[in-house]
Amino acid sequence: MSFSYSSQRSLLQRRNSMTRMLQTLLDGAAVLGISYFLIVRHIGIVTAEYTVFVLLLMGALAVVYDHYGIYRSNANFTRKALNLFNAWSLTFLVVVLLGFLTKNVGQFSRLLVGELYVAGYGAQLGLHLLVWLVQVKFMQRLQAERVIIVGSGRLANYLQGKISNNPWLNQQVVGCVALSDDKVDEAQSAGADAQAVSGRMQQLGRLEQLPQLIEQHKVSIVYFAIPLDASDILEGLYFKLLEQHVAIHWVPDIFSLRLVNHSVREIAGLPVIALSETPLTGTRLALKSLEDLVLSSLILLGITPLLLVIALAVKLDSPGPVFFRQNRNGWNGKTFKIWKFRSMYVHQPEGTVLKQAEKDDPRITRVGRFIRRTSLDELPQIFNVLAGEMSLVGPRPHAVQHDAEYSQRISDYMARHNIKPGITGLAQVRGFRGETRDLEQMALRIESDIEYINHWSVWLDLSILLRTLVAFTGKNAY
Repeated sequence: MSFSYSSQRSLLQRRNSMTRMLQTLLDGAAVLGISYFLIVRHIGIVTAEYTVFVLLLMGALAVVYDHYGIYRSNANFTRKALNLFNAWSLTFLVVVLLGFLTKNVGQFSRLLVGELYVAGYGAQLGLHLLVWLVQVKFMQRLQAERVIIVGSGRLANYLQGKISNNPWLNQQVVGCVALSDDKVDEAQSAGADAQAVSGRMQQLGRLEQLPQLIEQHKVSIVYFAIPLDASDILEGLYFKLLEQHVAIHWVPDIFSLRLVNHSVREIAGLPVIALSETPLTGTRLALKSLEDLVLSSLILLGITPLLLVIALAVKLDSPGPVFFRQNRNGWNGKTFKIWKFRSMYVHQPEGTVLKQAEKDDPRITRVGRFIRRTSLDELPQIFNVLAGEMSLVGPRPHAVQHDAEYSQRISDYMARHNIKPGITGLAQVRGFRGETRDLEQMALRIESDIEYINHWSVWLDLSILLRTLVAFTGKNAY
């Protein structure tokens, strides 16, 4: 019997629980209750302005908390408290920015807003702790479900560790079952220490023994941690396992690839695994753009006198234009012209090879040597940010010729273009800046760039900007 795709229910289902629903209601009630109490205490009556403020706060809270997965995460309580703090702080930041943009921020009591911020977080943290303690007590009374993992490679061991360290799953891994195909089994174990594998998880038997092992160990859940090209193994066992009334889960091994902002979603009920995509979609793109617009405008106001002084120094130091413009590959590979203060004597490049600046490079002017070492030559890129071509934070854009060269030598090099390039970035604050003498140095820079894409958030951007102030100069800058 065959089924049409359109007749099936959505394959991707968010698992809701009474606990998460209860936690959501408690948080919402706490914020509303504290808001009402503070407004009446400070103002005496709930005005229309404060009603709009509270509604915006609740709306922003719903969006931001969903983004952070506050009610979907089963992390330890310390991690949950930190995530809650970040989400609550971002919620307030969004509302305050909206107040600034609409020029209504002066209508609200700063003391009231400050008290709401502190009391709201404290109340939510206390409620989360209470619910967490109740959950722990409840889970301790339940008998754990017994699990067998099909597969014996790194993914299987990683899965076993995650299950064992997550008390909310209430599952116990009794062991693993090796695949019958030795080649597939070896492929899964590539790069893993065989002794470490056998020491971490007991191998119960071979794949053909799985039905008997399920009965023997009273297993209720089977996880298939197998490569994508071994899916026929799952297909051959699926209906047999249905007869044994066990839950069946497939964890495809896609982690041998360098994943870039990976996710799982659905299209018309079909599961779609995104292996590589930009994190800047929808509201996240709007948030990143708003962050760049607000911060770059404020920065430009502060550095305008400095820009004028540097421009004059460049002009007086050597003949030629004040600014240097060069083609760079930006977001999604689109080419744009980057702005920099000219730091070299006007010259023609030798042939088609673009030579990186080196230590004691004779092409660099006196003023150029100073502004390169202090990174002041990068300041005009604030105009690229305002034009939407760059961001304050992101992978540094390389010359087009360097992109062409390194993309042939580093397999995932071009993944760095999955987000807007930045004036500063995670690689730069880690010291991977300036000249790259060998391939390993560039690979480390690319690794940091992809890590930034995978973990992008407003808070990460702000932390990199703060760290940039410390890493403003460096031995690799010349």
